[in-house]
Amino acid sequence: MCGISGLVTFDGAPASVSALQSMNASMAPRGPDGEGVIARGRVALGHRRLKIIDLSERAAQPMCDPLLGLTLVFNGCIYNYRELRRELEAQGYRFFSDGDTEVVLKAWHAWGEGCPARLQGMFAFALHERDSGRVILARDRLGIKPLYYAERPRELRFASSLPALLAAGGVDSSIDPVALNYYLSFHAVVPAPRTILKGVKKLPPATLRVIEPDGRSQEREYWSLSFERSAADQLRSSAEWREQLGAALRRAVERRMVADVPVGVLLSGGVDSSLIVGLLTEAGQVGLNTFSIGFEAANNESGDEFRYSDLIAERFETEHHKIFIESARLLDALPGTIAAMSEPMVSYDNVGFYLLSQEVAKHVKVVQSGQGADEVFGGYHWYPKLVGSGDPAADYARAFMDRDYGRYREQVSAEYVGNDHARELIEQRMAQDGASDPVDRALRLDTTVMLVDDPVKRVDNMTMAAGLEARVPFLDHELVELAARIPPDQKLRDGGKGILKDVARQVVPSEVIDRPKGYFPVPALKYLEWPFLELARDALGSRAAKERGIFRRGYLDALFADPKGHITPLRGSELWQAALLELWLQAQGA
Repeated sequence: MCGISGLVTFDGAPASVSALQSMNASMAPRGPDGEGVIARGRVALGHRRLKIIDLSERAAQPMCDPLLGLTLVFNGCIYNYRELRRELEAQGYRFFSDGDTEVVLKAWHAWGEGCPARLQGMFAFALHERDSGRVILARDRLGIKPLYYAERPRELRFASSLPALLAAGGVDSSIDPVALNYYLSFHAVVPAPRTILKGVKKLPPATLRVIEPDGRSQEREYWSLSFERSAADQLRSSAEWREQLGAALRRAVERRMVADVPVGVLLSGGVDSSLIVGLLTEAGQVGLNTFSIGFEAANNESGDEFRYSDLIAERFETEHHKIFIESARLLDALPGTIAAMSEPMVSYDNVGFYLLSQEVAKHVKVVQSGQGADEVFGGYHWYPKLVGSGDPAADYARAFMDRDYGRYREQVSAEYVGNDHARELIEQRMAQDGASDPVDRALRLDTTVMLVDDPVKRVDNMTMAAGLEARVPFLDHELVELAARIPPDQKLRDGGKGILKDVARQVVPSEVIDRPKGYFPVPALKYLEWPFLELARDALGSRAAKERGIFRRGYLDALFADPKGHITPLRGSELWQAALLELWLQAQGA
């Protein structure tokens, strides 16, 4: 796990090394173990390194192979790199390092645009072909690793984080009205290629972009998720699905132990992270480090789930670390949390992940985490509402969207009011081929859009702010493909994630499986009690906020008059949503 950056010019001018160094410097937390820059005329590539696989300098980046005429910067981890290396060696390739970076480089030379489809793992990479002059950008199937870019006159810049692009200057940081509609209506999810800023875009997941020396480019989606089922799938019994799922989960968890450093687990105490711990123990891992975090209660709402994480830690004899955060520490950590966001994210557990990552990084460099299970296996409360739906887009929108278009028009200033883009996105995605059942359509939307730009992005941003690599076994693409074939009723059983709970019952205690559904609680932010209320008031009452003029004054007055009375269908605070956007913009100097 690292940070990558680059500049490409299309008018013959040399790439700006100073701009590249500014981008690289801003990503220092993503790669505290090393830094590299290479510039050759119109192309410059930068890298920040976190040493996980092949700790020697032979694996340093940017990685060049003069014989092949290729230079690569790579962020992520390829779990099948050893198998690919053996295949490449059989073709005559020779290696000078022992890690996965060189495997990606030679895989591109061997298979060209077929390379990404052969990679199992999480990745974003940029590769320069010396002889053709082309630059290739690629992102993994489920968007676990980020890749942002800014198109300027006769120049393209790209980086692992949006703030890195801003650090180099010359980027339009005004608000994109379309993205604003997504942010406020689609629970802060701004789908690729847009970001909240007009001047910055992001490469969509499962996308390969080939850029010619004159600036022309082509994008190709190399993978898509299908929910179609074969005749054999239609006849498969629950026991057969359970057996296949158990085997796929074990492979996914074991793959993510590939490292030359110890690997721990973020243990929330829920069924997902508990199952990871159980499967790792079953596979023979001993002395496993596990980490849990808790907060002060607020408004009679508990701020921790230690009783469940304690139970799992005791059962599997892990080296368990419990971290309790007082509300005062939350306030102190918010500036760092917000600065670490590549895009504004409203989920309260951002600060929790940020603080947890700071502590975890003192013990290990790599952790496995349970993100993705709810989206892949039907764990959220809106999925049952779609069973048999005659209008899945409308039913999904009622359950998920933070506000309808009428309220949106009343709350934002006239200059930001456009079309109902969030609702249009839902209708367009629900209508795509490859999923006929309404529940399948919602699962596909959440797995390929919402998951990418909410939970996955949150984990990447907050862990990498501490130089910590997070791996997500529930987003193993082969596991996700299998889950898509499992009929919806198998997932919605037992209060959601039924088939996953069936597998879990073979591994973890029933007390964890049959508990009420939990989440990563940070009550003090949900209800915006003092001093968080004052933080919001200061941000939205600032000169910068008034000049930006995103929100109508009457709407802000109503929020401050009754902060606890404006809670979205997904239990979010409308006031925090507005304040967080302004705090993020100010943190980025926008």
